[in-house]
Amino acid sequence: MIENVSNHIQTVRLLTIQSLEKINPAFISTVPKGFNNNIHWNFGHIAYIQERLVFELTGERMGIPSEYETFFAAGTAPHLWQGNPPSILEIKDVLQEQTERVISVAKNNFTKTLPTPFTNKMGITFQTVGECILFSTFHEGMHLETIKRIYKSMKNK
Repeated sequence: MIENVSNHIQTVRLLTIQSLEKINPAFISTVPKGFNNNIHWNFGHIAYIQERLVFELTGERMGIPSEYETFFAAGTAPHLWQGNPPSILEIKDVLQEQTERVISVAKNNFTKTLPTPFTNKMGITFQTVGECILFSTFHEGMHLETIKRIYKSMKNK
């Protein structure tokens, strides 16, 4: 089963990286009408939330700069940014590097109970590391779809 989970993590992340590479850089920073965030924020948010779900909540040390929380945590938005967020290329590097670390946690701790159960803003409570990992890939897919919708809305103008 862990091999299937590892393959799924790799597939989802590959789709994310491919999307990042295909997007016209001119569209990265614009927040189009009808959206709260831009493409840049969504990619950073994917990296931050996966780091938080898979590492921080499981009692591990997060492996990304602390500024990711400032710019990409839930409730943040580009119009609130003070200073410069990590660049899209820095985010891409984090996304690429993060994959193997997440897979390592999945292989070694999938059934491990969290130090403290965590309930997210959707009301879902996670008890195990595996639940956090599986939700993080679902979350990534949701934001990947948002990225595609933002990009499509901007290309159609």
